[in-house]
Amino acid sequence: MADVVVVGAGHAGCEAALASARMGMDTLLLTLNMDGVALMACNPVIGGSAKGHLVRELDALGGEMGLAIDDTFLQSRILNTGKGPAVHALRAQADKQAYQNRMRKALMTQPRLTLRQGEAVSVETENGRVTAVTTATGSRIPCRAVIVATGVYLRGSIIIGEYRRDSGPQGLSGANALSACLEELGFSLRRFKTGTPARVDVKTIDFDEMQEQKGDDPVTPFSFLTDRQLENTLSCYLTWTTPETHRIILDNLDRAPLYSGRIHGIGPRYCPSIEDKVVRFADKDRHQIFLEPEGLESREWYVQGMSTSMPEDVQWAMYRTIPGLRRCEFTRLGYAIEYDCIDSLELRPTLESLRIGGLFFAGQINGTSGYEEAAAQGLLAGMNAALSLQGREKILLTRDMAYIGVLTDDLTTKGTDEPYRMMTSRAEHRLYLRQDNADLRLTRIGFEAGLASAERMERTERKQRETEELRRKLQTTRFAPGEALNRFLAEKGEPETAGSLKAEDLLKRPAIHLKDLTRLQPELAGSSPAAEEQAEIAVKYAGYLEKQTQMIAQARRLEETRLPEDLPYSEMEHLRLEARQKLAKQKPVSLAAASRIPGVNPADVAVLSVWLAKQKRQEDLQQPAGRKDVF
Repeated sequence: MADVVVVGAGHAGCEAALASARMGMDTLLLTLNMDGVALMACNPVIGGSAKGHLVRELDALGGEMGLAIDDTFLQSRILNTGKGPAVHALRAQADKQAYQNRMRKALMTQPRLTLRQGEAVSVETENGRVTAVTTATGSRIPCRAVIVATGVYLRGSIIIGEYRRDSGPQGLSGANALSACLEELGFSLRRFKTGTPARVDVKTIDFDEMQEQKGDDPVTPFSFLTDRQLENTLSCYLTWTTPETHRIILDNLDRAPLYSGRIHGIGPRYCPSIEDKVVRFADKDRHQIFLEPEGLESREWYVQGMSTSMPEDVQWAMYRTIPGLRRCEFTRLGYAIEYDCIDSLELRPTLESLRIGGLFFAGQINGTSGYEEAAAQGLLAGMNAALSLQGREKILLTRDMAYIGVLTDDLTTKGTDEPYRMMTSRAEHRLYLRQDNADLRLTRIGFEAGLASAERMERTERKQRETEELRRKLQTTRFAPGEALNRFLAEKGEPETAGSLKAEDLLKRPAIHLKDLTRLQPELAGSSPAAEEQAEIAVKYAGYLEKQTQMIAQARRLEETRLPEDLPYSEMEHLRLEARQKLAKQKPVSLAAASRIPGVNPADVAVLSVWLAKQKRQEDLQQPAGRKDVF
């Protein structure tokens, strides 16, 4: 007997199980293979553009991924530093085996959590709610909630040229029985595809033919709890494909599963195979390739940018045309993998099934790609499963609150017809949803839910206090006019002044930073680096942030206009037929969510708004005289 059973111990399953157990639920985590726990089957890297935001957010809520990568990274750096803070993103190369060991230890030492090897073959239900999970060996596990986080294992199929084998990633066994159960429960399954490049033996790489890519110094941690100084241990390397690489690929396109019809699953648009890139971008004579280590003790290196399912002989030929890889030896071939996933439109924004109570889905089973997208969904599903069983209100993260909210809203209102990848361009409020303020936005939510610790909450409150105090100092501190101030301005390429200037006004100038002002006015120093970062962003982007705040306030009014789940859409004669059907199927939680459903236009939203106002007036008229409800 368990309160919650989590099926699958990938990145979604690990976060789901930890969240559920930490919130007081007796949790069982089932994995097909103990060696597959937290496996990085593709590139062993955490973070990147928009993905780093997700990791910071799940850390702020009380998740594990940020802490785990801080403990096991090989190289870390912040991307997009030449742009504004909205798109700054942490990215860290992980020690693949060390990360798995670190996450497995977190699972196996967590109170109220049991990790067990076993294959789930069915989910039992009664009266519209889950009641048990059964395994391939005949075990029946009664439970009150189930989180399906099966990754790419459902009816997984590996493809290399004409070779096809039923399998999970990296030679691990797939899961072939649970798909049938999900179909019997009424879920519509589709086939998606992803892929991975070959791995090469480090002793056969000529790094002197490549450009070294070093990490940051100092290193910025992922977790808001990490205080110690972090250091990079290895570099990555940059090289390029050549015209000869492209010629070999084009000469063998008839043997490429992607073009010969042997692959039927839909692949990720934003992470194409090398053969797809050569065809789609025929005007380019070269593509970037990064060589990245898989571990301190591993001799395998990952060839980012060379994902492929070409036949083995073609892989050998094309890899050996790349500078630095001309004498490479493979340890593993590149491959594509097809797998089953559900239609995410069958889920609520809480990631619970629309039709079956207590049944949650998280990760690639929902049509997403990436470890970070999976982990974020796992955390949310685990939290909401626990809150549901505790009789408490489930967490609904909206688009103006978090990238996790953007992710879940996109999945459950728009759906996806290809593997979904988080990008900063998907977030309309991205200047507010920065990675540096994820704790200020979300830690209180995690703390009140019972997941984020008191230590996290205290650190967040201290950061908030320090930021506010520094903002006050910047508003009240003045720099006296004179030779010293004008010399400083000239050094920064700024015009001289005859009068005094407030520190805040100086900081608004593009070439001047807070560290410059603290050298001139020591009384401005003394705050934590995190508070200084918040204060500087707040001052420099004040006008943009004010506009974004106004946009968020407008959007929030629509988000707060909730739609009852049993709304009789079919009886609303002024709604178009398509809108009635889609609204009835997806059951949006708010007027804002309804407006984002494809096929629901502004006129339909206006009809809903009028209908809700009419219902409210009727309810007010039915109240007894002299009575006034307080909400």
